[in-house]
Amino acid sequence: MVAELSYGAALERLRGAQKTAKGVSLYSRYVNRPLGRRLAAAGYRLGLTPNQVTVVSAVFSFAGVAGVAALPPSWPLAFGVYAALVLGFALDSADGQLARLRGQSSPAGEWLDHAVDCAKITALHGAVLIAFYRHFELPSDGWLLVPLVFQLAAVLVFFGGLLTDKLKPRRDPGAPAPTPSTPRAVALLPVDYGVMCAVFLLLGDERAFRLGYTALACCYVAFCAAFSVKWFRELSAVNADSAARS
Repeated sequence: MVAELSYGAALERLRGAQKTAKGVSLYSRYVNRPLGRRLAAAGYRLGLTPNQVTVVSAVFSFAGVAGVAALPPSWPLAFGVYAALVLGFALDSADGQLARLRGQSSPAGEWLDHAVDCAKITALHGAVLIAFYRHFELPSDGWLLVPLVFQLAAVLVFFGGLLTDKLKPRRDPGAPAPTPSTPRAVALLPVDYGVMCAVFLLLGDERAFRLGYTALACCYVAFCAAFSVKWFRELSAVNADSAARS
């Protein structure tokens, strides 16, 4: 940029440079992205690079993860973990927005962003497994399988969606942006990372957290199965279309 933007001007420019809301849940659309936009504008004014914001995001996210694994359940821990995870998630949105604002998008930055995302998803459920083993009075050892199943489903949803997006043909530059669907945005709430963060507000009550976490794990397993079928069909159609054209 030729001239330094004020916080308000940076915020206004970011509002006009948002990614499409198609396939995004209501939480990400109306909470996480707007919060990330404000953090991106603040990062711009502080002279931070997108990669530095990614690192700050990782610090908050892994502080929350460490709290889950290391400390016994309590209400102060619940609010502290939630705040750390939510702020880390908002900063995860801010790094990409800052990259677009500064014109500094790069393959290395995108790799770092996705590597941190994958690490925090994997670590968060690993931390719940440790917490179940160390701090919870579980009815049976079978409950230790819940974080493992949740972790598998969450990683497959993240990786499957990311890979599908990379393998599908790019939209023509002049083509209109797809119209976001509000019912779809509501339906996607159970697999939004922000909603998963909210489950940790139940950490003050072992039983409430265990049941809430398990219910969300069941949602992830169901969505993982449905998404996998959908993505496979979409990519199969792309392959068939390419074969027909050749």
